[in-house]
Amino acid sequence: MINRELIRIKVVQLTYAYYQNGNKNMDNAEKELLFSLSKAYDLYNYLLLLIVEISREERHRIDILSARAEREGTEKPSSKFAFNKFAVQLEENKMLNEFIEDKKLNWDNDKEFIRSKCNQIEQSEVYQEYMASDDDSYEADREIWRKLYKMLIQDNDELDGILEEKSLYWNDDKEIVDTFVLKTIKRFDPANKSNQELLPEYKDEEDREFARKLFRATILNADTYQRYMSEASRNWDFSRLAYMDVVIMQIAIAEMMTFPNIPISVTINEYVDLAKLYSTYKSGGYINGMLDTIARHLVQTGKLLKPIAPSRQRGGESN
Repeated sequence: MINRELIRIKVVQLTYAYYQNGNKNMDNAEKELLFSLSKAYDLYNYLLLLIVEISREERHRIDILSARAEREGTEKPSSKFAFNKFAVQLEENKMLNEFIEDKKLNWDNDKEFIRSKCNQIEQSEVYQEYMASDDDSYEADREIWRKLYKMLIQDNDELDGILEEKSLYWNDDKEIVDTFVLKTIKRFDPANKSNQELLPEYKDEEDREFARKLFRATILNADTYQRYMSEASRNWDFSRLAYMDVVIMQIAIAEMMTFPNIPISVTINEYVDLAKLYSTYKSGGYINGMLDTIARHLVQTGKLLKPIAPSRQRGGESN
């Protein structure tokens, strides 16, 4: 689940923090990097648990309404959504339950938020159409949750506030983690029952090593990489650079030099996007030109043994 996009974001954040921190301890900084990445996986499981908790609240409501209907001799309410097949399978998932138990994660202190989500769901057109439909397939049950997640959970300021109180890491992670939750919903197969595999924390050990090696190379070779910037950029005005720009370019050079299988153009484009996210409005276009110039200088001087193709010109556009 922790992909290279998220790793690059964390390396940018932790490298910047490393230089802002007076007590520069490489081992502690590396532990902090790996810890911050692990918190993203906590969030992934926590958001899956939110689906389960909403479903449990819906069942509680159905129990109350059913008891009232029985007393009054009226028709009992439909339990179609309360016992949504996808949500039941997720609730029974072994990987999720083991992780939640191990990390002691729960939504017990946020019952009002759970109730408000249920109210919003029940009032939504998507829910009304689902309840009125005769389609009782697993696919329909999975699809309603995909739609509801995108509509009510993916962009939710109240939820962002709750998550920020629980972990300082989670607000920065949520946008990416949301995409993995949606991917997980789509991948669920009823044939797998409780053994359905969730996304692993890392795709493989290589991605975990990517995080560690990129961070170490960035810090340990800082003087060398900054010299490369100066050598290649005599016509550039460094006074125009925000401090974050320097950090981002330093990490980009570390990636170019350390990972022979990552094309130069991929590295440049990834860090141009990060500059737009974390630095100034004009940083994207400036860093695009700078990194292209630096990469060409390193290739021409034999310091970087990679082919270089024309990089995609992205200018100062905003996302």
